[in-house]
Amino acid sequence: MPIRRLTPDDAPAYRALRLRALREHPQAFTSDYVEASKRPVEDSRRRLASGWVPFWGAFDDAGALVGMVGLECATGAKQRHKATVVAMVVAQESAGRGIGRELLRALMAHAVATGLTDLVLTVTEGNASAIRLYEANGFVAFGTEPRAIEVDGQLFAKVHMHCSLR
Repeated sequence: MPIRRLTPDDAPAYRALRLRALREHPQAFTSDYVEASKRPVEDSRRRLASGWVPFWGAFDDAGALVGMVGLECATGAKQRHKATVVAMVVAQESAGRGIGRELLRALMAHAVATGLTDLVLTVTEGNASAIRLYEANGFVAFGTEPRAIEVDGQLFAKVHMHCSLR
């Protein structure tokens, strides 16, 4: 399955997969579907063009975007050594084929190549498959934020994870 860095030309597919993920798995993300759906595709195009948060995408044989992950780099002088893994998603029909693992490996290879030494992320408590994926790639839980997000009146905790790239 081809994995590559997303470009502004991928904005419609990026936006569609992002909105689908927010709608189908609202407890997995801190972003909200309703708020995100109000933003035009041009916002997605600008986000992908800026390079501020690079994204990698996985594409099926027909060329459809079926998975993605982003890397939000810290900008402060004391935090430039680390970045946050964001917006990991694999479409349900493509799950179980190692796409998440390959996306994460592409992101991590880029992080190492650019001199980053640490990655962090959050994952919703109880998302066993995502936690297993992250642990298999060197992430270790270091705390849990209770009541981190609220979805339809239900509160969810977020597990904080860290990976040293050294």
